[in-house]
Amino acid sequence: KFAIEFAPEVIDHLKAIPRQQHGLLRAAIHEQLSFTPLVQTRNRKPLEPPGIYAAAWELRCGARNRFRVFYVVDELAGRVEVLAIGIKVGSRLIIGEEEFGT
Repeated sequence: KFAIEFAPEVIDHLKAIPRQQHGLLRAAIHEQLSFTPLVQTRNRKPLEPPGIYAAAWELRCGARNRFRVFYVVDELAGRVEVLAIGIKVGSRLIIGEEEFGT
């Protein structure tokens, strides 16, 4: 089982996401990343080259997969570090107060 840690910036990222969605995000992160964070699925994929916030992986979750969780995995330490959490609005990705076009 992988330990899940959150970068300090994630607290600021969550401010851009409705509070009632935080529980759903927490559950999805623990369910999807605790055991097989390096297995590609329909909602979990590697990013090449490293993506936003130097993340190596992206997890999509929530209604219509509108939430994005960016993370890295340290296999030797058995640790997943969540680097950023954002919300997809159309073709825009909003992470905290930053907006990225995709």
